[in-house]
Amino acid sequence: MLVRFLSSETGELLMFSEAAGPLLQALGKATTARGTFTQAEMGAAAQALREAVQRADAPPPDDDELDEMGKKKPPVVAMSQRAWPLIDMLERSSRGGPKANIVWEASADF
Repeated sequence: MLVRFLSSETGELLMFSEAAGPLLQALGKATTARGTFTQAEMGAAAQALREAVQRADAPPPDDDELDEMGKKKPPVVAMSQRAWPLIDMLERSSRGGPKANIVWEASADF
């Protein structure tokens, strides 16, 4: 399922729920079909997400690593790569006016 983030200050951001869910949970947000970040929450949320990424990211596996079938494993997409667009949206939107906001919407709770 897709999760659509809309900001009053930046463009639209789309993520699969499998990527958006852990990011929102790291920020203490419920993974509901609709939610919001207020302007007052954005700066702290961006910093908290940066810290969560530092704790969660493990070093990438060797390029030559093979799976149990002897095939080369696909590249791992780190949490930091998934989180960066949301961190950027939070930081840029936090510099907006007092009415700045970010909302997300999905077709159902995830």
